[in-house]
Amino acid sequence: MLAQDTTDEWTQTLDAGPLLAIAGLAIAALLFLIIRLKVHAFLALVVISLLTAFATGIPADMVVPTMTDGFGTTLGSVALLVGLGAMLGRLLEVSGGAQSLTDALIARFGEDRAPLALGVASLLFGFPIFFDAGLVVMLPVIFAVARRLGGGLLRYGLPAAGAFSTIHIFSPPHPGPVAATELLGADVGLVTAVAIVCSVPIWFVTSHLYGLWIGKRIVLPVPSLLSGGEPAEKMAAPPRASTVVWLLLLPLVLIFANTGLDAARAAGWVDGEAGWYSLAQALGSTPVALLIAVFAASYVLGTRRGRGQEMLEKTIDSALAPVCAIILITGAGGMFGGVLRASGIGDALAEALEDLGLPVIVAGFIIAVVLRIAQGSATVALTAAAGIVQPVVEAGDYNALQLAALVLALGGGSVVASHVNDSGFWLVGRFFEMDVKTTFKTWTVVETTIGLSGFTLACLLYAIA
Repeated sequence: MLAQDTTDEWTQTLDAGPLLAIAGLAIAALLFLIIRLKVHAFLALVVISLLTAFATGIPADMVVPTMTDGFGTTLGSVALLVGLGAMLGRLLEVSGGAQSLTDALIARFGEDRAPLALGVASLLFGFPIFFDAGLVVMLPVIFAVARRLGGGLLRYGLPAAGAFSTIHIFSPPHPGPVAATELLGADVGLVTAVAIVCSVPIWFVTSHLYGLWIGKRIVLPVPSLLSGGEPAEKMAAPPRASTVVWLLLLPLVLIFANTGLDAARAAGWVDGEAGWYSLAQALGSTPVALLIAVFAASYVLGTRRGRGQEMLEKTIDSALAPVCAIILITGAGGMFGGVLRASGIGDALAEALEDLGLPVIVAGFIIAVVLRIAQGSATVALTAAAGIVQPVVEAGDYNALQLAALVLALGGGSVVASHVNDSGFWLVGRFFEMDVKTTFKTWTVVETTIGLSGFTLACLLYAIA
């Protein structure tokens, strides 16, 4: 029997088989409720999380705390980012800033290359900023381009969203790759270089080309989500595109500076105990950086252009109502993933796979895939898989490029098969106003092909190293 500690007071005693069966039934029941019975996704996720907790043997007095912990942890990382990002997006929309940047992009790259331009910009923006924050900041520009050029949202949205996801799972300074790099003793500079070189072709094939292809077959209307209703009318004198670029870059620069300071502290170049360092770290944290950007946009796009405080307040307030459902559903997805983690399903399957005798790069990839499917979080799957294969790596003789390839393979496994227990699945699906079936046909395919492509390139690097 498997004994997996999930709390200080409870030990899981079910084998991997029953736990796997429970997880499969839970996911099937969730899809049935949402797709066939048309139950609201938030309510369905809460109900299935509750039933799964009881079915896996979590004690009754721990069920609700387990659910709320998963819900609260996800909201803690998502709610502020989505809320502040929506405010920034609404300010860009009503001021005409998003349209101004759209016009500049189209004039520079041409209408046919607009999806490519959005994807490349997202790759660059995604280097220092997390997936969800970056996507929310870019959404008003994506929506404006799609509204201007037509052809449906997916043609423009998938290349951008896939770019943020690709960088997030493969490249430092994002938390999953950084943790895996440290656990496996890889060189962070080499991992970053390998990740960037591999991410470009991976994104181009899996997100850009696929986005263009599927966008012709599934034509989605452009949501009015960030415009608080109907799209804002084109302004007679909108802000310059360069002003919009600087406003979008502001939070990215702050976050990137935060990352650089952390690297400098780790290298011993700066004193991590200094007061100025703590203050700079706080200012460069993602929520604070977005907050600063919202205030800057309020002044530059509002006050300086003659808009009164009452009008600004209404503009910002109108951004929150449309994203409340997205925030709650995303939190509920985190709740479901939290229950699956607490039940020990992912750890049980990973432990069962350790004894198969596969090459470490294959075993690590499969373990990361299993953990991803079982509990939803790519960062958790990547970090946990790295911890599981760490003893094997330490006992072996691997060169620097092989270790970097192993980190890349684990990153690929951690993103495969995004589905209903992944908060990102709901974030993309709801922002793009897709139903569950369409999200599976589009976003799940993008994430899975990103993961498989990353694993393929990692194996090639591993073989030639």
